[in-house]
Amino acid sequence: MLKFAKQTRFFVKTLPKSVSNFEDGKQLIRSSGSIGANYIEANESLGKKDFIMHLRIAKKEAKETRFWLELIDTKDNQELEKIKNDLIDETIELMKIFGSIIEKTK
Repeated sequence: MLKFAKQTRFFVKTLPKSVSNFEDGKQLIRSSGSIGANYIEANESLGKKDFIMHLRIAKKEAKETRFWLELIDTKDNQELEKIKNDLIDETIELMKIFGSIIEKTK
């Protein structure tokens, strides 16, 4: 998840400059970092309920990250679109992984 957060930050740095990309980029950076932070918290949990709660938050943050990615305007730059779509695919995979772990833990 650290790699994903770093890739997201690199992506934001390369975006065309606009007010919406600036604001959406800030939100994207926050939510992408929160995925990993909550995963770390889950692994340091105080018990099963705490573990599941942090994984649910990580899953929610992945969903939010996907939302911010979808709002980003790449100005039809094909290279940026590919990176954006790859990051969206990664958020979907993270949501599936967290969902699976949550279900198996219950």
